[in-house]
Amino acid sequence: MTPTDPLQLRDGPRDECGVFGVYAPESEVARLAYFALYALQHRGQESAGIATTDNGEIVAVRELGLVSQVFDETNLRALPGSMAIGHVRYSTTGSSAWQNAQPIHRSDHHNVALAHNGNLINAVELHAELRDRGVGFTSTSDSEIIAALISTHEADSVFEAIADVMPRLEGAFSTVVMSPEGVFAFRDGAGLRPLALGQLGDRYCVASESCAFDIIGAGLVREVQPGELVGLGERGIELRQVVESERRAFCVFEHIYFARPDSKLEDKRVQVSRERMGETLWRESPIDADLVIAVPDSGSPAANGFAKASGLPQGDGLIKNRYVARTFIQPGQELRKHGLRMKFNPLPEIVGGKRIVVVDDSIVRGNTTRQIIGMLRDAGASEVHLRISAPPIRHPCHYGIDMSTRQEMIAHDRSVAEVARELGADSLAYLSLEGLYEAIGSTRETHCDACFTGEYPLERTEQHQGKNALEELAVVRA
Repeated sequence: MTPTDPLQLRDGPRDECGVFGVYAPESEVARLAYFALYALQHRGQESAGIATTDNGEIVAVRELGLVSQVFDETNLRALPGSMAIGHVRYSTTGSSAWQNAQPIHRSDHHNVALAHNGNLINAVELHAELRDRGVGFTSTSDSEIIAALISTHEADSVFEAIADVMPRLEGAFSTVVMSPEGVFAFRDGAGLRPLALGQLGDRYCVASESCAFDIIGAGLVREVQPGELVGLGERGIELRQVVESERRAFCVFEHIYFARPDSKLEDKRVQVSRERMGETLWRESPIDADLVIAVPDSGSPAANGFAKASGLPQGDGLIKNRYVARTFIQPGQELRKHGLRMKFNPLPEIVGGKRIVVVDDSIVRGNTTRQIIGMLRDAGASEVHLRISAPPIRHPCHYGIDMSTRQEMIAHDRSVAEVARELGADSLAYLSLEGLYEAIGSTRETHCDACFTGEYPLERTEQHQGKNALEELAVVRA
């Protein structure tokens, strides 16, 4: 979808990607991957793919669209094997063209398939080095750079190749790799993006979130440690701590928005953390009002907590059409101006004549929020007070989340009062950074909150050339 697509309605940070890997010779691994990706669909809606290996051959199916659109019984049966990896994608580096769909398959010195969540901040340098060595590329994704480094490596095993490549990668990477040798998973030294280890009977699997384990009957063992390499194969599980980092920097926005509410992050259920954010938000910024409503579904847990702490009644003042996700049919010009109602519709019977508190998890550009406030006023709300269960977003993310530029962010160079006026709200309050960490029961020392503070945990981040750097490089060389 293009940024002007009226169905790309959410102003907030775009989901990144979801990855899955499993070694289970006794199971239908493609079907396990399908259901795991179905559970991870919220992490990416642009493309989906599964790769399996059987008798030394890797077969991959990847296509633009949702998991349910890409896969059916026929192509799942065409994916036999004892192991599988899968991917759902939202593009951060590289466009949403088919060639950037994953898993990526390369057969240079090693035959590998790879799926990656994150963003490399030294992608251009690594790309140039590989091109100088005569290595070709078929995509503009930084994920193929990782795949090329591994597949062209001269080590005897893929496990050793990955171990040698990992220290050379800068940025965020939760990655799964499959070869005829096994399934391998590894995570950057700061642990920016999530990656969990699960157990399925006496076999193992890995996924971006624990909700993927629940749907296939696996149990959460623990999180893959930052800088750790995990190998799954005939001999069971092999673990190696490859990269030691002085700084842990797990993305705090996973707790706020990205992860599914039923997942566990850092031993905490996401739903519980988000309700606590709402409770803390009430304590920090109470308001005299008649009704609490959520912007569904992103604001629902925090709205629950806000209503519980305040004692205010909670209602469904905005109804969400949950079937608006991806479409190839564009509305005409007359319908385009009503695009937001494809996703949200206010109920005058609920909000009419009332002072409303609207709770959401974040605001980036503010376009959708402004329209929602206008719709609620048109539906008869006498006052609209906005409460956000995260601090103001003022800085872009270079680690795998699409958050726009500083100039596009409504909170950039504006006070809270100025943002409220810009949105048309009677009042606006954000959760404080201290309140956020109180809600998740942790501290800044082990998290990345650069989108709020501008304090990037990795060196050279500000030298990052932007998410389209590889595409621009490809155009220049073409």
